[in-house]
Amino acid sequence: MEITWYGHACFELKNNAATIVTDPYDNSLGLAPPTLHADIVSVSHNNPRHNAVNQVQGNYSVLDSPGEYEIKEVFITSYALYPPKADAATALADRNIIFFYEMDNLTVCHLGDISHVPTQSQVEAVDQVDILLIPVGNGRSLNATQASEVIGIIEPAIVIPMHYALPGMAISLDPLEKFLKEMGLAQIEAQPKLRITANNLPPETQTVILTAKNQGSLGDSAL
Repeated sequence: MEITWYGHACFELKNNAATIVTDPYDNSLGLAPPTLHADIVSVSHNNPRHNAVNQVQGNYSVLDSPGEYEIKEVFITSYALYPPKADAATALADRNIIFFYEMDNLTVCHLGDISHVPTQSQVEAVDQVDILLIPVGNGRSLNATQASEVIGIIEPAIVIPMHYALPGMAISLDPLEKFLKEMGLAQIEAQPKLRITANNLPPETQTVILTAKNQGSLGDSAL
């Protein structure tokens, strides 16, 4: 499996059978939306920085609600999480969908724009998460301390942080360094993509930093 990050919560998960794009964004993020092709597009919640499916090309299935799916040899389970003390009138708007993708004997969990630390029972439906895609930059999602707590609950083999400050963003988020400090990690060299198999997972939780493939801001794309 190959995992490529395009900034914010947008990833491409790819194997020989299928390509998944998560949380595509529009230009309101301040970054130029990437040109992506997919078989499956997952959307964590109804916000243009997470649900811009029109930016993706191809004959794809859109998954934006809780359920169980099997598409192109990929098994996908999604659950709805609501903020604590959610207002009944705004519950649907505040709902966040977390996705578990099972492909190549690996389970990848994308936490979307989750804004609170879930309980153990809320994530126990999947016995083991191999790769966790987790927001760490605060704003309307987890901050560094909360992200660290969630990692402790889920105990994945690999952690890939997302949803943190990048140059050109139109929203204010915390920098990656704040999360690394919270985790007690030194600066980690970023890599362009992660190629991983079930046979080469690390024995203990490892944090992997990906370079945002779509680093350019809207201003840069106009040059």
